[in-house]
Amino acid sequence: MKLAGKIAAITGGTAGMGRGIAEAFLAEGGKVALFARNPEKGAKVLEELGAGDNAIFIAGDVMEQADLEGFIDQTIAHFGTLDILVNNAGGAGDLQPLVNLSDHAFDEAMKWNVYSTFWATRRALPTMIAKGDGRVINISSMEGKHGKPVLTAYSAAKHAVNGMTKSVAREVGVNGVTVNAICPGIVITDIIKNNGPATAKAMGMELDEMIAMFAADSAIKRPNTVEEVAAVAVLLASAAGAGITGQQISVDGGTAQY
Repeated sequence: MKLAGKIAAITGGTAGMGRGIAEAFLAEGGKVALFARNPEKGAKVLEELGAGDNAIFIAGDVMEQADLEGFIDQTIAHFGTLDILVNNAGGAGDLQPLVNLSDHAFDEAMKWNVYSTFWATRRALPTMIAKGDGRVINISSMEGKHGKPVLTAYSAAKHAVNGMTKSVAREVGVNGVTVNAICPGIVITDIIKNNGPATAKAMGMELDEMIAMFAADSAIKRPNTVEEVAAVAVLLASAAGAGITGQQISVDGGTAQY
């Protein structure tokens, strides 16, 4: 029980990697607060998790500062503290070559990925600093280490998340708080199944071709799994991860080998 009694707040916690991390944290004895937009889905996920009082759901939009800060405040009010923040929510948004990319689409990518991480982290840190212990885990992307055509806004946003991770880690390390980013490669989640076809089309290919392209670019020649990402999150959230901070850890099958 590596996370016995630890309280985690997870944005985008009802699907994909967010839900997988929540399940892994619960299995290790943690308690989780999940944040997402759909109240009906949130209620269904809580029922499926079967975690009783160890899991709560709070509805809101990560693009809305008040919603996100309210999520952190409500998590602390409900559980009495906050030990772990997982900034998981984010996405690619409108996929266009740079010459066709609108200001709105670029701003949206920044708000979805960068501002959400900034707002939640800023709100959570005082509680962690006050007790001299805490973990911030940012779900970035391998596109935060390199880039691909039509993913300019997303890649810029994830590079920014990685830069924020490094700087904040330097600020709060002396307070017992670690800050790290996980950079997954392609992981076959509902988001990929639902939104992947549009991404693939923007790249001039079908979904299965895009998945094969990402897989071929790795050393293991396959997509990564939610469970593989969640396992790294558990390590970073646990006492075993106390000496790891300011890192951008690739879980991408060896695509970005740094």
